[in-house]
Amino acid sequence: MAKSNVDDLATLFAQADGAIDAATGGVVPPLQGATTFVRDENYDLMSADHTYARDDNDLYRLAESILAKAEHAQAGLLLPSGMAAVATLVRSVPNGGRIVLQSGIYWGATRFIREFCVRRQVDLIEVDCANLDALNTATADLEADLLWIETPSNPYLKSVDVAVCASIAERLGASLIVDSTAATPILSQPLDHGADVVMHSATKAINGHSDVLAGFLATGDENSPLWQWVLTDRATAGAVMGSFEAWLLIRGMRTLPLRVERMSENALAMAHFLESHDAVDRVLYPGLDSDPGHEIACRQMQGGFGSLLSFLVKGDRATALRAVGRLKLFKRATSLGGVESLVEHRHTIEDTVPDTLLRLSVGIESAQALIDDLDQALR
Repeated sequence: MAKSNVDDLATLFAQADGAIDAATGGVVPPLQGATTFVRDENYDLMSADHTYARDDNDLYRLAESILAKAEHAQAGLLLPSGMAAVATLVRSVPNGGRIVLQSGIYWGATRFIREFCVRRQVDLIEVDCANLDALNTATADLEADLLWIETPSNPYLKSVDVAVCASIAERLGASLIVDSTAATPILSQPLDHGADVVMHSATKAINGHSDVLAGFLATGDENSPLWQWVLTDRATAGAVMGSFEAWLLIRGMRTLPLRVERMSENALAMAHFLESHDAVDRVLYPGLDSDPGHEIACRQMQGGFGSLLSFLVKGDRATALRAVGRLKLFKRATSLGGVESLVEHRHTIEDTVPDTLLRLSVGIESAQALIDDLDQALR
């Protein structure tokens, strides 16, 4: 895996793409709290780029520009949460349309899309998109509006071939949406492999400090009908974040490459440790040579495989919960991508997941300390 792209991104993010406070020379971009902006005596705008804060926010523009450059995108758009980004895209599908959705992905997205499809009489096809034969069979002789994949997937860490899915989307007449939250823009750029739109819950690793809700969308074609819908939907539906949250997001993003590098190294070390542990039945992590999607992950990712991993404990639900309860460093909480390590008994949240599966979001702590904590909990 090449690291040159990661090294280049380190400068982009650390420098916030060169942003300063032009009025004072401050090395941190200023926080503007105004929601509206005055006009002169002729009712001309004092600043052509500032009419009303729903769209006119310099901090939005800065974050969008940095993330779009990282994604090799023509344009990007911030939203107030990852689910707001999901909803914006899904609302583009007309009544009577069709969505092809990867099964076994983030439960919040799956639930919203299912409910939307029922309300709008949209045909929904759920299929394991990591299984290309199954995907081709399920979509034979069909048309669709969206083909939605997540790679690596949450919580099963499946790697999906974006380039092949792009060709399938073209056959379907669909836009290919890739949820790349677990990979981050540091490790993967799905637009380079043929995706139409990349989605992130920027709440996760992009912010990285568990204190901001944010979503982000990026496109390789800012003139596409789908992207024009996205722009209009945000402006008219009002799905915007606050200025302070945007400022915090940029602050968190400045260390994104460093955090992702450390979290990926820690996660890989943990995956190797768990793979050889006699209390573990199976480890799900694309960085392992034994993982079914390892070759795809190596092709689509650079500099690491991310902070998210899952494993199945030998035994039953009670065994898994006892291990969770004994952990000292891993916080028992739902999320991922933060500097602190988290553990989740996913079956408690989503009962279709095996009740022995534990999902880890690996942070930036000492890898050995985390491994020792896992070892004592499992034993």
